[in-house]
Amino acid sequence: MTRRTRTRTRTRTRALAAALAATVLALSSCTADDGPDRPEVVVTTNILGDLVRNVVGEEAEVTVLMRPNADPHSFEISAREAASMAEADLVVSNGLGLEEGLQQHLDRAAGSGAETFVAGEHVDVLDYSAAEGGAPDPHFWTDPAQVVEVVDALAEALADVDGLDTGVLEQRAADYRGQLERLDQEMTTAFAAIPEERRSLVTNHHVFGYLAERFGFRVVGAVIPGGTTLASPSAADLDELATAIEEAEVPAIFAESSQPDRLVQVLADEVGLDVRVVPLFTESLTGPGEGAETYLDMQRANTARITTGLSS
Repeated sequence: MTRRTRTRTRTRTRALAAALAATVLALSSCTADDGPDRPEVVVTTNILGDLVRNVVGEEAEVTVLMRPNADPHSFEISAREAASMAEADLVVSNGLGLEEGLQQHLDRAAGSGAETFVAGEHVDVLDYSAAEGGAPDPHFWTDPAQVVEVVDALAEALADVDGLDTGVLEQRAADYRGQLERLDQEMTTAFAAIPEERRSLVTNHHVFGYLAERFGFRVVGAVIPGGTTLASPSAADLDELATAIEEAEVPAIFAESSQPDRLVQVLADEVGLDVRVVPLFTESLTGPGEGAETYLDMQRANTARITTGLSS
């Protein structure tokens, strides 16, 4: 090989090396532009997941464990989903005994040092009656004023997560708080149109205690005693509730959309009156286009159905 040939070869080699280095640098720049991995927030129920997403937007990676139309008392998760709780920057749960099937995983995540936010610690908790066990009622979301308190506390908890922009969180929380306050006013106006003597609620199980307390309803009873869908009513329970419904002249019984309404229909037949069974979205959001894709959608749909069911 001549000197001129060796020179040309070294020149081409240097050019290729420079081109390769430039390519690597460009790829590195693209990765850097994408920014570091976003903080990870794992949420148990889909209602809470919607609240979290409204506050964080695209600032964090939000994983919601509960699928649409699932039962929060009994849904299950995979081993990988359970492990994600321990790895998350923040784990958000309802507490108050709602996520019965997840409690061991929540305890394990907390024990491993995961930061947690328990929504039930930030509401004015109501208890079930002594006849229903006297346990705390976890269904605070039926009262939007309670949800406002949760959103405010949630925004503070998220602000402590490294990598989240507190200014963005504050603005998004304020915007969503305004939407919740408008929802509250809509519900107040709609329920005021129901005659007081007709404000009686019967559901699959006790889920409307907070709504009743806030908007002046009377909870006549529930087909399934207590606050969990995992219990079963006895014949005596059904007879007692049927009598209460007859005395209160309840025009409609409300069945949860996430649960079969067979027991409610049986009760309606047992009463022997013209009692309609009206489905509500009470413990789970739905998939797109199914009527309750967001918390706001769910509350507006329920308000309309309760108002129509008890007014007509």
